Amino acid sequence: MRGTGVVLASALLFVSVSGATCQQSSEIRATAEAAIRAADAAGLKAAQAKDVVGATSNYADDASWLPPHAPLVRGKEAIRSAWTQFLGTPGLKIEWQITKIDISRAGDMAYALYKYQMTMSAPNGAPIDDRGKDMAVWVKQSDGKWKMVADSFNSDVPLLSGISK
Repeated sequence: MRGTGVVLASALLFVSVSGATCQQSSEIRATAEAAIRAADAAGLKAAQAKDVVGATSNYADDASWLPPHAPLVRGKEAIRSAWTQFLGTPGLKIEWQITKIDISRAGDMAYALYKYQMTMSAPNGAPIDDRGKDMAVWVKQSDGKWKMVADSFNSDVPLLSGISK
């Protein structure tokens, strides 16, 4: 009987520790998601204000940006330069929303899916509307801040949709 009590007590301790670990893991992931959402919201606000430094503050120093119809951009300074050109697009108005965040079990890496809408002016001044999706990989840095290490977006609008014959 005594052996059964030890096994039962051990099982209860295991369940208790496992439950606490799951709760800690959930709290870590919830905290990580909140931090990523806050950083992303600040980046959007900066992009809408044409603030290049603020718009690129969420990129890690060694990040990669993969814009559509353009070469891969590597490193924060190159990304800042590319964003300077992007935010300088005549008539640019941009909006994006996170549609999903998935945090790793360890709570140190995540990916976020987005949808975006933007408008810009064509060379003749006509508005060009675009919408699409984005995926960013976020990594928790040694200082506890979350930074993007990879960011890629592409349009849902067919490339030749605005060209008439």
